[in-house]
Amino acid sequence: MGTERVYQEDSYLSTMEARLVRTAGDNGLVFDRTNFFATGGGQPGDTGFVERENGDKIAIGATIYSDDKEDVVMLAEEGATLPQPGETLVLHVDWKRRYRLMRMHTACHLLSVVLPFPITGAAVGEEESRVDFDLPDAEADKASVTARLMELVGGNHPVFTRWITEAELDANPGLVKSANVKPPRGAGRIRLVCIGEEGAVDTQPCGGTHVQETGEVGEIHIGKIEKKGRENRRFRIRFGPLPA
Repeated sequence: MGTERVYQEDSYLSTMEARLVRTAGDNGLVFDRTNFFATGGGQPGDTGFVERENGDKIAIGATIYSDDKEDVVMLAEEGATLPQPGETLVLHVDWKRRYRLMRMHTACHLLSVVLPFPITGAAVGEEESRVDFDLPDAEADKASVTARLMELVGGNHPVFTRWITEAELDANPGLVKSANVKPPRGAGRIRLVCIGEEGAVDTQPCGGTHVQETGEVGEIHIGKIEKKGRENRRFRIRFGPLPA
């Protein structure tokens, strides 16, 4: 069955109990279920710590997928004494970091609404995120894009997830905005992140963590627009107001 990815249904669950199923390599921990997001889709994996019954804490410096993508592997700090399989621990996500990434990831989706062009790359960060578009010499400037982004943030639209079958995605190929990366297949279903009533603002496949309302994103702006090829433009999103 693989690791149950609790964060896919509840991105706000920062603390939970889980049973250690096995260790992986020198410092990998694989639990039956986890609230730690694994690196993927341009979003970095979670950090934090796990707590044993005796109160000992083990720092988690990164979270990744196993080679077969079935399990989520939480990487403990080097030299840590690992717990034994079967032990139940409490998993604590670094919530401050996670929440900033949630806000940023939702901001990236909003940018894809403002700029409805094929996405050629993206990376979510704590302080700055970027989205690359197949955008030939469009008259996009930082001020106008920022203003349209803040309209969507200020609208406080609901953000939610739902699942569709792979066949339903095949029947609606326009849901996929990425020009180069397709949603992972094989599980029989695809997770969608939707913004607005009935997903009217935006609906697209995504496995990442997001806020529940666009108002939670807070004030953001386009810090820089870069030309990365004849038809490729990179937009950098940053927190805070647009500098004067």
